[in-house]
Amino acid sequence: MTHTLHRHGSAENLQNDYIVFAIAAQTVNAKGKARVFAEFFKIIEKYNYAFCGDMKTGNEYAVGREAIRQGFRDNSIVHAVFTDKEEVARVLKELAEADLGLSIVVSGILEHADACCRKAGIQRHTIEWSLGIHGNTQKLPQDKETLEISTMCGHGMVAFSLINHMVKEIRAGRVTTAEAARELAAQCHCGVVNPERTSQLLQAMVTEYNN
Repeated sequence: MTHTLHRHGSAENLQNDYIVFAIAAQTVNAKGKARVFAEFFKIIEKYNYAFCGDMKTGNEYAVGREAIRQGFRDNSIVHAVFTDKEEVARVLKELAEADLGLSIVVSGILEHADACCRKAGIQRHTIEWSLGIHGNTQKLPQDKETLEISTMCGHGMVAFSLINHMVKEIRAGRVTTAEAARELAAQCHCGVVNPERTSQLLQAMVTEYNN
């Protein structure tokens, strides 16, 4: 499964939220793959992505893009967030042609991800579905925007309290929505939070509170 699978949201606000990432089969072909992840990242960097990171090194806001470039390991998992499905299709086409020997995962609205594969001239291999959140859901935030922001980080590193704090900071005029979104995205070690979508959700929260 993937930690990018559990994003909450509406069909409307997930329209521009896609993650493309690469991983090796840890017990099968991971040995020697550090240089291959570097090749993957070189391809990714040609395209217009919103955020990136490596699970082993950190995200670009926290450690910088150069640290990511220099830090690839055989067991890396390298991510990039995109806001345009056409750009995703172009990335997948080049990755398919490069045939790096890595597993490539695309997270997003299924119909869109499937269409991207077809435009890239490839057939998707597998579909994964999230079964949702089970258990004592009363402990979850009751406003949908907080949950939508926090679930962009599949390891739960974007705290509910920090999201609410950032909304207060925006309302007080101490930070912009873009600055607040960047701060929240920086908490996601893997680099899979979508800063643009986060900014939009924060603005919706601020507008709702002001009303």
